[in-house]
This record gives sequence, structure tokens and C-alpha cells, in this order.
Amino acid sequence: MTPSRPLDVQVKRVYDPASPDDGTRVLIDRLWPRGVSKERAGLDAWEKELAPSTELRHWYDHDPDRYEEFAERYRHELTDPARTTELDRLRGVARAGRLTLLTATKDLPHGHARVLVDVVKRGRG
Repeated sequence: MTPSRPLDVQVKRVYDPASPDDGTRVLIDRLWPRGVSKERAGLDAWEKELAPSTELRHWYDHDPDRYEEFAERYRHELTDPARTTELDRLRGVARAGRLTLLTATKDLPHGHARVLVDVVKRGRG
């Protein structure tokens, strides 16, 4: 049995320029980022349903003190069957080559993208 290679998933801000090394570029925010045209974003897909719910996003309000609880709640949201189907699709993309998850979030260490990368790489929830 051949061991599977680690999934190649990275996070970038959607405002950063696209690079040939990005592989498949997927926006993972629920809302379209301000000031970014679809052409400039250079997206392959927009998976807004994988973003945290509006309710969770408002509750969190990008407060680093709430990050751990936010991450736990978001992981729970990602166990929804419709979302797990999309997560499986992203895993397939990452197995085939680099997957770049794009977000407008300024604080990447405390953003939903960090949680999503972990869930994509490790499997469900």
C-alpha cells in the first residue's frame, strides 16, 4: 500500500496577487471582498457555503479571545452533510495539486481559513 502524500493547502489573502504557484484558487468567504474584481481575484471557485454562518461570524466579530470557541463551533458547522460533500471535493483538488484558499480576513492566524485548512487536511470535523 502506497502512503498518501500530505495535502498541499495554503491560505492567501484575496487582495494579494495571484501566482502561478497557487494551483487551484478557491474563495472561502461568505461575502464578496470589497474592491476586488472577479478578474483580479483569479478564482477557480467560490465556496461561500464553506464559510462560517452569518450568525457565527457576527458572534465571533474577529475577537481573538473568542477564537478557540469560534473554531470549535465552526468545526461543528462543517459537519453538515452538504458541507462535507464540498470538503471532500476540496480534498480531491488538494490531492491533485496545490489548493489555495482565499480570504479577505486580515488576521489570518485567527481567521476561519486556519480552521478550514486543518479540516481539509485531517478529514471530517
